[in-house]
Order: sequence, then C-alpha cells, then structure tokens
Amino acid sequence: MTIGLIACADRDETVLLWTLAAIMVIWCFVALFYAPMAVSVDDSTLSIHRSLRIKELPLAEIESVKLCQPTMAEKRICGSGGFMGYWGWFSERDLGKYFAYYGKASDCFLVTMKDGRKYMLGCQNPAEMVDAINARLTA
Repeated sequence: MTIGLIACADRDETVLLWTLAAIMVIWCFVALFYAPMAVSVDDSTLSIHRSLRIKELPLAEIESVKLCQPTMAEKRICGSGGFMGYWGWFSERDLGKYFAYYGKASDCFLVTMKDGRKYMLGCQNPAEMVDAINARLTA
C-alpha cells in the first residue's frame, strides 16, 4: 500500500514522498528488531533469537508450555501478520492476548508466564521443544 502511494505521489509533493519513505524504513527496522529467527532452551532460560536481539524468558518464571496453534480467528492488535514472520500482539477468544514470535502457524507452542503474560512461539520441532522445556521445568 505504501509503495502504491509513493508511486502515485505528485512530483510536487516531495514531503509526502519522504514521509512515506521514512515510514517504510522505520517499519523495516522494527521488523528486523522483532523478526523471529530461532528458539533455544538451556538450564535457566528460554531464548527467542530475533534478527537484532535475543529475548530471554527465565525458566523460573514460566508457568506452563503446551503445543498450540493460532487460529484463523486471531486478531492482530499491533504487529506483523506475515512480513518477516508473525510477531507482535495478537488476541484470540480462547487464549486471550499474547505476543507472537513464529514463522508457520503449524509449528507453534504457547508459553504462559506466572505473571499472566503469554507468548506464542514457533520452531521447526515444536513437540521436541515443548518436551525439552517441560523437562527443565520439572527438574
């Protein structure tokens, strides 16, 4: 949509053109900051590897982990619905509000924190990841 607006902008409307270009650059930077790349777990943390940063969730703060796929009825509150993965705030009737970091909906699992925050994460082997996290939570 933004590219279409830039293409349709009149040559005299350079302010509009630069504003839209700035919005595109900012959106791409935000996407690079949040785009999910991988998920890993060690003895103390669940790490969400993103393009420019790693988000760590301490295992001591995790209440539960289970396989869970987002539904087609999910509502995007703020984030990406596919551009460089699914990331941002989403909401579903059954799950409530959660923050998502995943590539394919079929490869997801839900992490619920003790303070009520929820994360929908994705990786290539979600069942193995859920088992590995749960094994560390019970140890």
